[in-house]
Amino acid sequence: MTPAPAIGRSANVSQESLLEFRHIEQQLKISREERLLDQSQANRELIRNLAHEIKNPLGGIRGAAQLLERELERPNLHEYTQVIMKEADRLQLLMDRLLTPHRLPQNAPLNIHEVLERVRSLILAEYPQGITIRRDYDTSLPLLEGDREQLIQVVLNIVRNAAQAMHGNGQITLKTRVVRQATLARRRYRHALELQITDTGPGVAEDLRERIFYPLVSGREGGSGLGLTLAQTFVTQHHGTITFESQPGNTTFTLLLPIDFSEHARPGTGNGQ
Repeated sequence: MTPAPAIGRSANVSQESLLEFRHIEQQLKISREERLLDQSQANRELIRNLAHEIKNPLGGIRGAAQLLERELERPNLHEYTQVIMKEADRLQLLMDRLLTPHRLPQNAPLNIHEVLERVRSLILAEYPQGITIRRDYDTSLPLLEGDREQLIQVVLNIVRNAAQAMHGNGQITLKTRVVRQATLARRRYRHALELQITDTGPGVAEDLRERIFYPLVSGREGGSGLGLTLAQTFVTQHHGTITFESQPGNTTFTLLLPIDFSEHARPGTGNGQ
C-alpha cells in the first residue's frame, strides 16, 4: 500500500522543481535585460563624448580648405580642396547622426512592414546580385508607435552588417510575430512585436559576442563598430530590447518592441513569401 503515496510525492517534487527552474530562468532574463540597458546608457555617453571631440577640429579643417582654395592660382587644384571640404561635411553629418540618439524619438503610428520593405529595397539596390531577402510577415500586426527614421536605421544597420559578413552572397530572412506577456526595459507589456533578422553568414566570432554592442567594436576590417551600438541605442529609446544568437550559417538578431492592440487596431500590411 505504500508505493502509491511515494509516487504522488515524487510527482509533487518534480512539479516544484519545474516551477523553481522557470522562476530562475525569468530572473536571469530580467538580469540580462537590465545589464543591456545599463550598457546602452554607457554607450550613449561614450558616443556623445567621441562625437563632440571629433566635431571640434572639423570646422577648422573645412575653414582652412576654404582659405587655401582662395589662394590657389591654378583652378584645377580646386578639385583637391573640394574633396577636403566635402569629406569634412560628410564627417560632420556623421557626427550629427551620432548625437541624434540623445534626442527623444519622434513617435507616430507606423507600419513595421513598410520599414522592412524600405530596408529591403536599399539592400537589394546595394547588392543586386547574390543577396536574397526572404519575407515572413505576420500581416495581422497592429501599427507601432515609433520613430520611422530611427527604426529604418536600426534594421538597415543589422541587415547591412549581415550582407557584408556574407560578402554579398547569401540569404537574409525578415520575420515578424506577436509575443504575449513580454518584459521589456523593466516593464511588463501584454503584447510585443518580435522582429527577427536571420542570415546565413559565418556567424559572430566568439571573442566578439560579449562586446558586439560596444562602440568601436567590429568584426569586419574597415568597419566603424558603431552600427550595432546605434541600433541598440535606438531600440532602447523605443523601450525595446535587442539580442542575438549565432552559429556558423545561422545568425539571428531579435528585436522586441511594445505594441498595443487596443489603440491601433488596423493591422499592418506586407507581403509574406
